Amino acid sequence: MKKFFQFEELGTNYRREFIGGLTTFLSMAYILVVNPITLSLQTVPDLPDAMRMDYGAVFVATALAAAIGSLLMGLLAKYPIALAPGMGLNAFFAYTVILTYGVPWQTALTGVLFSGLIFILLTLSGIREKIINSIPSELKFAVGAGIGLFITFIGFQNAGIIVNNDAVLVGLGDLTAGNTLLAIFGIFITVILMTKGINGGIFIGMLVTAIVGMMAGLIEFPKSIIGPVPSMEPTFGVALESIFQTPEHVFTLQMLVVVLTFLFVDFFDTAGTLVAVANQAGLMKENKLPRAGKALFADSCATIVGALLGTSTTTSYIESSAGVAAGARSGFASVVTAGFFLLALLFFPLLEVITAPVTAPALIIVGVLMVSSLDKIDWEKFEIAVPAFLTIVAMPLTYSIATGIAIGFIFYPITMIIKGRGKEIHPIMYGLFFIFVLYFIFLK
Repeated sequence: MKKFFQFEELGTNYRREFIGGLTTFLSMAYILVVNPITLSLQTVPDLPDAMRMDYGAVFVATALAAAIGSLLMGLLAKYPIALAPGMGLNAFFAYTVILTYGVPWQTALTGVLFSGLIFILLTLSGIREKIINSIPSELKFAVGAGIGLFITFIGFQNAGIIVNNDAVLVGLGDLTAGNTLLAIFGIFITVILMTKGINGGIFIGMLVTAIVGMMAGLIEFPKSIIGPVPSMEPTFGVALESIFQTPEHVFTLQMLVVVLTFLFVDFFDTAGTLVAVANQAGLMKENKLPRAGKALFADSCATIVGALLGTSTTTSYIESSAGVAAGARSGFASVVTAGFFLLALLFFPLLEVITAPVTAPALIIVGVLMVSSLDKIDWEKFEIAVPAFLTIVAMPLTYSIATGIAIGFIFYPITMIIKGRGKEIHPIMYGLFFIFVLYFIFLK
């Protein structure tokens, strides 16, 4: 085992890897609660049950996808990087694809499956590098920041801090309401924990908020701690069934845009996470990432597995950096994280105490972490600033990640050509320009 994971070469041991794997799990365990709430659209009232995914099935799919993805990353690529259904992508899945586009969640899972299959083909064929190089770094950073704002906006809504206002679209909610006060308390606690640099601060903040909510009578006490694992029957294999049962929903221009968005966000989120965590762990060699192909292959396989199980895109988590900071250096840490996700399946009854006000602080803080890429955009160049800015603000304002990407990718060639920098635009960017123009023409 030590030889397989290169403990001696990396200067690590079982204890450091175990602590690192546990730290990573605690840092990202919030997804076990946030993902089922998001995909089941629990915070959206008055929806037909047919539009909601089964909460218990999504919980199991989330835990299994995270466990399998982390295990693949640890054994194939041997990196201390864990995977789980991605934040931002789950919001796009639920609030844009299902709620805004009206696409059945069964068909949306097929879109996730297709994006994973395409990801594998791009990885194996070597086209991945060409696509990455064709999209300017400023737009990549803008997409990440825009998703951060979008997630934060959803968090404020779930907390009741931001509410609908017919006069000005949105406004300040009733800050004296019990659940809103609970969410505000959670925000303060989580901010304090994160500011102090405590590993797993988001997860611990949720636990403290839930306990306070129970003490205040806002949340019911759980009936038990350990219980049977929920059935996966409502979601298992549905992604495949949709291809044959409702092909009219699957093979459309709308679904093409959905698949491209899943693919694009996962594509660059994964690449950025891999480089960032590997660099932190000192695993980069001559500015190159060893075994990058295997890491991307593991990531794309996890997406396919997650789609078949019944969850949105599974991707590499930047929270893995917390485990690296705690000492993780090898893939054994990812194996440990995978083990904890499997163990979490037994504690489903505890999720009854995790309500929307409890998870809202997690969404807001994750948003804070994601907008850190803003400083990497060259705001002094107007031809760059315009598409980057429109990408960022359009996501929360249109309530759609895909629309934000589309607007930014349309304006980028226009401003660059006007500036006389048309030769710097990769042909792939022109192709995306026309795809997104058609997107607005035929879908809007």
